[in-house]
Amino acid sequence: MITLYLDKHIFIQLNGNRKITGVLRGFDPFMNLVVDETMEIVSATEKNSIGTVVLRGNSVILVESLEKI
Repeated sequence: MITLYLDKHIFIQLNGNRKITGVLRGFDPFMNLVVDETMEIVSATEKNSIGTVVLRGNSVILVESLEKI
């Protein structure tokens, strides 16, 4: 199912109430994610560009597409 999100802009909620957006570039069976063009959402008005990141699967709570699939 997550293959539908490849190369799409996504929103990811992580544990610790952290939130990011970016383009999903890859994943593995443990749901570790590679996200490009990543923006960390600090507050409603503050966002930080953090580039390309690898997220550990067990810290991912929610993945949502920001584009129509």
